[in-house]
Parts: sequence; structure tokens; C-alpha cells
Amino acid sequence: MDFDLTPDQRAVRDTFARFADQRIAPQAAAIDEAHAFPRALFGELAALGLFGMRYPEEVGGTGMGLTEFCLALGEIARGSMSLAGAAAMQSLMGTKFLHMLGNADIVERLLRPALRGEKIGAICMTEPDAGSDLDGIATAARKVDGGYLLDGQKTWVTSAPVADFFTVFARAGAGKKLTIFLVERTFTGLAVGRPIHKMGVWALPTSEVAFDSCFVPDSHRLSREEGDGEGHLRRTLAEIRIITGAMALGAGRAALAAARRYAAERKQFGKPIDRFQAIQFKLAEMATALEAATQLVYYAAWLRDHDRPHHKEAAMCKLNASETAAMVCDQAARVLASYGYAMEYPVQRYLRDVRFTLIGGGTSEILKLVIAKEVTG
Repeated sequence: MDFDLTPDQRAVRDTFARFADQRIAPQAAAIDEAHAFPRALFGELAALGLFGMRYPEEVGGTGMGLTEFCLALGEIARGSMSLAGAAAMQSLMGTKFLHMLGNADIVERLLRPALRGEKIGAICMTEPDAGSDLDGIATAARKVDGGYLLDGQKTWVTSAPVADFFTVFARAGAGKKLTIFLVERTFTGLAVGRPIHKMGVWALPTSEVAFDSCFVPDSHRLSREEGDGEGHLRRTLAEIRIITGAMALGAGRAALAAARRYAAERKQFGKPIDRFQAIQFKLAEMATALEAATQLVYYAAWLRDHDRPHHKEAAMCKLNASETAAMVCDQAARVLASYGYAMEYPVQRYLRDVRFTLIGGGTSEILKLVIAKEVTG
């Protein structure tokens, strides 16, 4: 994908493409099978400046656009969706609200180190009875002298087992509206549960987080006012959807490349199977669908970078890219046939991991409702 990319954008893409090929891909299977957070590669991404891409220089970032970040993240996902998921959490959801709303102490003590990869952030939104339904969030923050007491349970918290701090959405004030708090791992009353065992992204630890009268000082209420959390979240959600689309493209590209290699090498009836029309049609459909999804993702990123309306396009690109990538990974497994089911080939990992992108940033069903609302007014 080279359409309208600047020389700097191509340089970003090429840098992370080399990193994916030389550093991530050779370790991806071992990382996955170890079910352990890939700290070494995480640190190398920090050294490449990934975590600070979307932040200004005054807080330790490089002030790049969403397009550059998507180019980088897509290449990382091509190598390992687990690592891409950890990078996305660190670069956006886990640190965004610290930059937007944090005081000078929070910026110096937590945000800057996080952008250097020295501390890890996570975000706590989903609850056992509240996923897509933000109105169902029940975690409560009760005002006390000098701060708040948080009570409640969060689940599906990405990076929670390794996180140093958590951005938490809880209900506060007379209106019981969503308010954003920053909870450090050392705070009394916070408990991180055991990792949730998942079918994919095995190296991306996910767990429940519980708050039992967890005291959060006033300085750690990130919201400017009680109840402004939903507005801040909705303004960030479009970026989350666009980068999730970029990650899906990475998995799809990896699966297509694996299918092409296998089809060129595997022989049946005296010739490589990519000489058979049935396989050629599969590869053609996979490549075409990925190209269309790529155009939509980067159009949405371009709109965001140019401060144009992009919420509908963000939902569209995430819906299309994740569903397309899931189809491509499935078709790649069919091209490999029995070997698409074998752990020694990476296609099974792509097929497992791509489902992560079907959920993060909103399910396909929720995104269709979002798009329909925009289309019908």
C-alpha cells in the first residue's frame, strides 16, 4: 500500500516491516506457546518510539499522525497479534487519558515512563454485566475526604497482569455518571485476578480487576468534572476502531502470504496447487478483499489526521477489516487443508488471533448499529 504516502510514512512502514520480519516473526510461535507477556520485544518497540508516536514532543512523543501509527501497528500485527495488542493498549487506550487529563505529576511519573516502555498501562471498562452497554457499568466511586472509594469488578482487562496503572471508568456524583480515575497498582483495595485463558493472543495477558473500597486520591480523578467520562471515551473510540482495523489487516496479510507460499510449494497431480483454478480463485478473492479493506482503513485514518468527520468511517473500516481478515485467515487455512490445522504452521495462529479484532473496539453487530444510525440519521 503506497497510495499518497509521504516519504516519512513510507519510512515508518518500512522500519516496522523490517522489525516484524527480523525480530517478531522468528519468535512469534515461541512467544505464543509460552503464554507469557513478550517483555523483550515490548521494550524494543519502545526503543523504536512506537508508544510515543501519537503524543507530542513535550511529553516524550514524536507527534506523528494516526496513519503512521496504523502503518506501524499493522506490520507488528503481521508478525504477532499478541504483541500488537499490547502495543495498542500501551500507545493509546492505556495512556491516552493520562495525556489528555493528567496533572503534571502524573505526566512525569507515569506517562513519560510509559512512553519509554518502563511502565505499563491498562484501561478498565468492561464488566461482567456490561460490555457494549456503557449504561450497564456499575463500578461506583464514593466521595470521601481527600478522594474516592472505588467498588466494583472489571473484566477482560488487557495487560492487567503486568500493568503498573489502570484507567478506570466508574460512576460518581449525584448523577452517577461515568467518571475517569487513575488507579496505581500499589493502591490498597485493588486486586488483579488470574489471567483469563483465551483461544487466541496467548501472549497478551488478560484478567479481571476488582476494587474493594480502593482509595483513589483527588489528584487521580482524571475527569475534569464528575460525569464527563463518556464524552471523553466516545471521542477516543473512533481511533480505537481504526487501529483495530489496521491490526486486522496485518493478520490478513500474514495469512495471505502463508497461503501463497504454501500453494506455490505444495504439489498435487504433478503441479503446484496454485496452478489450479480453485486455489487461484481463493487467492484472488482474498487479495481483493484485503485491498478494499486497506483502502477503507487508511481513508478513515486520513480523515482523522485531517480533523474531518470520521466516526462513521471508523466504524465501517473496523467492521469491514476485521470481518475481511477473519475470512482471509479462514480461507488460508482451507488452502493449507490438513496443514492449516497443524500447529507447526502459523496459519492456525492467525486464525485464532484474528478473532481478537472482531471483538475489540466494538462487535460487528454494535458497529452495524452505529453505521445504521449515521446512515439513517
